[in-house]
Amino acid sequence: MTIRKIAGSVAALLMTAGVALAQDKPAELKIGISTFTSGAASVFGVPAKAAAEMLIEEMNAAGGIGGVKISPTFIDEGIGGDKLLSEYRRLVQEQGIRTMLAAISSGNCNILAPVAEDLKVLNVMWDCGTEKVLEARRYKYVVRTQANATTEMVATVLYLLRTRPDFNTIAVVNQDYAWGRDSWEIFLNTLKVFKPEVKVVAEMFPKLGASDFSTEISRLQALKPDVVLSTSWGGDLDTLVRQASQRGLFTQGATFVMPLLESSLERLGAAVPDGIIAGARGDHYWLHPETKDDPKHKEFVAKFKAKTGAYPIYPTYHMAQALFGLKVGYENAIKSAGGKWPTPEQVADSMRQMQFKAFGQPVKMREDGQGLETQLLGVTRRVPQYPFAVLDKMMLVPAEMVTTPVGQQSPTWVKTIDPAILKSDRLKTYDFK
Repeated sequence: MTIRKIAGSVAALLMTAGVALAQDKPAELKIGISTFTSGAASVFGVPAKAAAEMLIEEMNAAGGIGGVKISPTFIDEGIGGDKLLSEYRRLVQEQGIRTMLAAISSGNCNILAPVAEDLKVLNVMWDCGTEKVLEARRYKYVVRTQANATTEMVATVLYLLRTRPDFNTIAVVNQDYAWGRDSWEIFLNTLKVFKPEVKVVAEMFPKLGASDFSTEISRLQALKPDVVLSTSWGGDLDTLVRQASQRGLFTQGATFVMPLLESSLERLGAAVPDGIIAGARGDHYWLHPETKDDPKHKEFVAKFKAKTGAYPIYPTYHMAQALFGLKVGYENAIKSAGGKWPTPEQVADSMRQMQFKAFGQPVKMREDGQGLETQLLGVTRRVPQYPFAVLDKMMLVPAEMVTTPVGQQSPTWVKTIDPAILKSDRLKTYDFK
């Protein structure tokens, strides 16, 4: 081979290498997002989709992630677990999507997490609450940018005992699937640390998507428990509250505890009376006592209201956290890789070491992929400013106080909680203003 031919071959190789390097950075960042767009849970999932569309548009206008614009594809979780799994695989294997935000349902997270691991896809669990998914197995590709059931339920118990400590009996009405069962187990085990004498008078688990709660309401009216807990959400919670209101259940003197009620307040309007203990699955509230006047938060609330006609609810805030966390994770990974586009595993590693902020207090990620998220709870109150109940006597509970340590199992850990935390001065409270 002549020198000229050798030089030409080298030049061709260099050009090929240059093209390969240029292709390392994709033309667009394709992400798959699962959310309920049909069925009873769509009252929960459709606002989250609207928030995703709005936020992705804003992020793309500002340059996207690492200079690459985001291209989302949505999957309806309402199609059922088997079809959802099929769609998930299709997006990965046929469309080449390597980043997924999934899912809302705890049952779906349990299904999808091991599949994401097998497919080597970055999976950000953006809303599901089951604590078991990250406690039962250590994942490389799966992270969660918000809290889990343990954080939420322990915080709820603390609020209940700080505000309504004098009770002896409790009943539960929860959806009959992973979230309903797991959240009740965590709540009860925690409660018995502080009140071992409490008596459970009824455990009711109507099927997911139930449309008639007359049996459960009649039983509660007959038993008259001091406290009624329901961790139900979406359309199921709306139906339960409306039927309970129509039948006068809220007038019998019990303390009702609904840790997911924030997402239903505007939809339910006058059906929600004063005095229900309500949670926001994080410190997600458009009237957040610390951030309601923050310019970026106010802008988010105003834009979402203009887009949808309603105020943002906690699924929209969880979506914001997932997207903001994803951006920080990718850009930190790009920096660590010397400017090269990172692999899904590199992004997952980056996300386990980061702290980021959306519209509430900062979220710190742990080595096991679990996000540490402050919890906000309050009590419902009717005010003249709005045609629906707002939250009053709001308490912010630091995540570090109420989250199972890495490597431990929640049902066991909550039994070891020091009851002294109930008196902690870190439990900040705020009145509605």
